[in-house]
Amino acid sequence: MSKKKEIRLQYSGFVIFTIQVFSLITGLIFTLLLTREMSPKQFGVWTNIFDYTAYFVLFSGLLPFWATRFVARNKEGTVKTSVLAQLTMALVSMGLYFPVIFVVYNYVVEPKIGTEAYLPIFLIAGLYVLTYYMINVFESNLQSSKPQAVGWGLLIEEIVKVSVALVLILGFKQLFLGAILALVLSCFVQIGYYVWLLKDYFKEKLDWGYLKEWLKGSTAMAYNAIGGQLMAFVFIMLFVFGGAETRAYYQAAFTFTTIIGYAGSLAYALYPKLLSNSCSDEQVGLSFRTVLMLAIPFATITIVMSTAFLTILNVNYAVAWPVLIILTIDTLVTLMYSFYTSCIMGKEAFDAEGKISIRKLFRSKIFKVFTIPYIQAAIALPLVYFALTRLPVAGSVQAVVYVVAILIGVHLSTFLGLYAFMHREVCLPVAWKSIFKYVLASFIMGSIMFFVLPPTTTLLPTTAKAIAGFAIYVGLLLAIDAQARKLIRLIGEEIKGSLGLLKSENDNSLK
Repeated sequence: MSKKKEIRLQYSGFVIFTIQVFSLITGLIFTLLLTREMSPKQFGVWTNIFDYTAYFVLFSGLLPFWATRFVARNKEGTVKTSVLAQLTMALVSMGLYFPVIFVVYNYVVEPKIGTEAYLPIFLIAGLYVLTYYMINVFESNLQSSKPQAVGWGLLIEEIVKVSVALVLILGFKQLFLGAILALVLSCFVQIGYYVWLLKDYFKEKLDWGYLKEWLKGSTAMAYNAIGGQLMAFVFIMLFVFGGAETRAYYQAAFTFTTIIGYAGSLAYALYPKLLSNSCSDEQVGLSFRTVLMLAIPFATITIVMSTAFLTILNVNYAVAWPVLIILTIDTLVTLMYSFYTSCIMGKEAFDAEGKISIRKLFRSKIFKVFTIPYIQAAIALPLVYFALTRLPVAGSVQAVVYVVAILIGVHLSTFLGLYAFMHREVCLPVAWKSIFKYVLASFIMGSIMFFVLPPTTTLLPTTAKAIAGFAIYVGLLLAIDAQARKLIRLIGEEIKGSLGLLKSENDNSLK
């Protein structure tokens, strides 16, 4: 594909990460609109909507997985073929959602909450199923051609979502309806932006031969998706056995652990570079170091300020601070696991020629990774059921702590097992000296925040304290770590290069 430019690893990652940090602000505004207006029980119901939509987007990643790999390897016609095929799957899934959710609501949700008032909201969420499918396929194509564009798409979606929510929730006093319409409409705008970005690719010829290969390969993808969704059944168990408030406490904590996961976006462009054999082991090590350089202090800030963060959502959530602390640990573990599995799949080359052999697929490293969710689910689901139904539980917070503790054990053991099994084939370069410095600087920062800086309970002081804490970390790290200083210089060079490129493109457009 001649339209595809060389992917810039650091630039793409920092664009996406910066926008994701901004999206944390807009996302917090959106969540505040909900938590300040909803009771914990209502917020639990809102969250439960997406526990069910998850089962109807189960296969949304089947084709996008292969599309990313084919675009990275310059297979012409990939974008147009994958988008049209994905649209067909999206319409079928949405069509199935409406009758099924009607039955589920009447026999599972309504007996739990005692009202049918939320049924229209659950039905409108069917449109979210459609948008989820399409955003997934567009972003998979962009990841291998214009990865930074995924960040700009997120920015557009977040701005539209918050704007619509402010008008409908505060202006027209439509709480649940305003929230679901804001979510759906913003996704449609994001899709429109992606269509515009990829418009040149739609001029290429369809190649249904690709679809044939993808469908063969999708047997393994379906296997992976089902395994992943088995693990997600934990959240429905939280709602059914623990109650709506239990589910709400988990989601409230998850709101703040999201930023730790955002550190993974710094390595977003690593996967396509691995696929195209244009990434060295040194770059892999640099990406991993960069991810941890931000994930570790973010996790520290989240732990130290757990009560303050939850309080700004609503004082009712302050009691869930143990949930936020333990979920932070789980997020760190899953972040490292995701990075390593991305390296494993990026180095697998059995489909490099555009042909997918079922025999080779089932013998590949990819299939081994896809088997792990089944192992996790086989361990986690019985333990979660036992914890929620058999152990003495003093309240909703303790119930969530039990569940997340189980998830930590499962995620950590499977990650260590995978690395022990695969490290000779796919080694992960670890700069232990640098990581020690990140931990040391984070520990000092956390101590200053906890013992010196005053406690906070409102939005602006809490935000200011978090920013001050991160500034302390950056200052400490620059003082003790030469690699961090080098990285800052690289970021500066990337920014200068990007501004120069934009100026050059602008000058050429004016000629």
